Amino acid sequence: MKKKIFIKTLGCQMNIYDSNRIYDSVQRLGFEKSEDQNNLDCYILNTCHIRDKAKEKVYHEIGRVKKLYREKNKPIVVVAGCVAQAENLEMLKREPYIDIVIGPQSYHKINDKLKNFIKGDRVEETEFDTVTKFNYFDNIKNKNNKVSSYLTIQEGCDKFCSFCVVPYTRGPEYSRPFKKIISEVESLIKNGTKEIILLGQNVNAYSFKEKLKEYRISDLINKLESYSELKRIRYTTSHPRDMTDDLIECYSTSKKLMPFVHLPIQSGSNKILKLMNRKHTVEKYIEIYEKLIKINPKIEFSSDFIIAYPGETKNDFNETLNLVKKIKFINSFSFIFSPRPGTKASSLDQINKEIAKERLLKIQEYLFKFQLRKNESFINNLTDVLVENKLVGQKKLFGRNQYMNSVIFEGNKNFIGKNLNIKIEHVNQNSLFGKIEKNNMRAA
Repeated sequence: MKKKIFIKTLGCQMNIYDSNRIYDSVQRLGFEKSEDQNNLDCYILNTCHIRDKAKEKVYHEIGRVKKLYREKNKPIVVVAGCVAQAENLEMLKREPYIDIVIGPQSYHKINDKLKNFIKGDRVEETEFDTVTKFNYFDNIKNKNNKVSSYLTIQEGCDKFCSFCVVPYTRGPEYSRPFKKIISEVESLIKNGTKEIILLGQNVNAYSFKEKLKEYRISDLINKLESYSELKRIRYTTSHPRDMTDDLIECYSTSKKLMPFVHLPIQSGSNKILKLMNRKHTVEKYIEIYEKLIKINPKIEFSSDFIIAYPGETKNDFNETLNLVKKIKFINSFSFIFSPRPGTKASSLDQINKEIAKERLLKIQEYLFKFQLRKNESFINNLTDVLVENKLVGQKKLFGRNQYMNSVIFEGNKNFIGKNLNIKIEHVNQNSLFGKIEKNNMRAA
C-alpha cells in the first residue's frame, strides 16, 4: 500500500511550484498525494518568510497537526521553505514534534532524508546548493497538469533591499539553463498546460550564458510564442532595475504575453527608495511605465507597496499616494512595514502604529477604487477568459482574463482549458461574474 503525503503550501507562487516538484520527487519513494490530512505518513509544511508573523504561523500550524494526531500514529513532520532556511536548527530546538527541517535549495535531498529517516533522529538540511537542486529536478518529469502552470526560471536575489530576507533564504541569483527550461515547458504543454507563468525572485534578471549567446527572459518569451498549444505567457516577480528594452519590446511583438505588468515599486518617494536600497528611482519607474504604455496602450499595472517604512514622513507618503493616482494600479499588494530578523531594516525605529494604519487605509482606499473601477469597465462587455477549473460543489467555472481578474460563470466542464468570450454582468472588487457568449469564440 502506498504511503500518504500531504504538503501545505504557504506564500508565493514559487512555493507552489516547489511543492509540486517535491510531490514529483517523493513519488519515487512510493508516496502518494493525499488531501485527507487525518491519516498521513508524511506531512510537509512549505513556508514563506515574506509576510508578518511568518515564524509564529509555522508553530501554530504544527500545533494543529499535533492535536490532529494526538491519538494516532504520528507522521513524519517536515518544515520546508524560507522560514526553515532562516530558523534552521532553532526550529528543532523549539518544537520537538518537527522531524526534518529543509531549506529551499536542498529539496533535491528530500528523498534521501525521508528514505533514511529514523524516528528520534531529527535532521536539519539548509545548505545552498542551487545548481545541484535544479540538475536533480531536471531529471524528474514535471507532472503538473493544470491549465495554468508555474515554471521557475530564476531563483535568489543579489539586490539586498534593506527590508528583505530573500538573499538569505534563497541565496544569490541563479538562472536555469535555457534548454532545460524549454524541456520543462514542452512537458507541461504535453500535460495540457495552456498558460505558463515564468517565476523568479527577480524573474526579469534571468540571464543564462552559453558559449557566445546570452539568453534573457525575452528569449524565453519569444520561444514560448512558437508553441501553438500554448495560449498565454506571464511572468512574476520583476524588478524595475531589470526592465530592459528587449523585454519591453515583447509587449509589441508577442501575441501571447498578457498585457498586465506586476512591477513592485514599494514607495513613491526617492528618499525612502534609497533607504530601502531599491536601486531605482521614481523617475525611472515612470519612464518604464510610459515606454510600456506607448508600445501597448492596453497594458495595465499592479505593484507592491510597503507603508510606514522607517523614516517615512507625511510628505514621503503623499509622494507614494501621488504615484498611485498617476498610474492607477489595478491590483496591488500593500502592507505596513514589518521587520524581518537579520535584515538591515530590522533594527530601525518603527513609525507609530496608528499613523501606519491610517496611511495604509488611505493608500488602500485609492488602490481599491482603481481596482473596482477597472472591474466595472468590463460590465456589459466581453472579456477573453482562459477556463482553469470547475468550482467545488457548484455548476460554475473559474478562469482568468488578460489582466488576471478572476471570472466566474456557469458552464460545462468540457470548457476547461479553452479560451471563451464571457459577457460580464456584474462585478465586485475581486471578481467578475458573467455568462458565456453564445458563439463561444475567443474574444479579440
